[in-house]
Amino acid sequence: MSLDQAECGDGAVVEPQRDVRVIVSIPGQYSVADRRNARGERRVFACRAVYLSAHEIGLAAPVSGKVGERVVADINNLGKLEGPIVRLLKQGFVISIAVGEEERNGLAAKIAWVESHKNHDTPNQRGGERFIPANPYSKIIFSDGSVETCLIVDLSVAGAAISADTVPPIRTVLGVGGVVGRVVRHFVGGFAVQFIERQSRNTVEAMVIGE
Repeated sequence: MSLDQAECGDGAVVEPQRDVRVIVSIPGQYSVADRRNARGERRVFACRAVYLSAHEIGLAAPVSGKVGERVVADINNLGKLEGPIVRLLKQGFVISIAVGEEERNGLAAKIAWVESHKNHDTPNQRGGERFIPANPYSKIIFSDGSVETCLIVDLSVAGAAISADTVPPIRTVLGVGGVVGRVVRHFVGGFAVQFIERQSRNTVEAMVIGE
């Protein structure tokens, strides 16, 4: 996702020119105020921060909310960030970060650290090890033929960690893009799928993402 894509849409917030924005790809989790489980608790989903500033953060996310709705996000290396949704993206949203000036200065320092180190932590993509696909979005296809957009948290030749609105029961058989698998585990924010057949490292990303 480009910075231009992250900034499209109505309701743009004008920020000071000194505010530095950086393009990133950082995993995290989030909850939206109106998305709750049967016990009335906020549901948690996985996400990826795709751009950052001390005032806003753009999230690639499997489940969106409404403009004005409050989001709580916990992003690796940045911690807990809260604020209302100010723009909707094609597959995600942007929140305005609600913090005091002192906390904002601290966030700006963290963002500067992320910018200086973001190219130093390229994921190891050998053999059966997990990696993060360049495009994190795919489709899950259920046995009844229904299809749902999902976020691929990470991927390997043996399976995938997924975040989606629907959390299928363990042992559910489903398709992840063009690969058939079985749900083997639930975790906070999503579920794990083990592929029925081990895939090739050279083709698994294209098979799952559909590119």
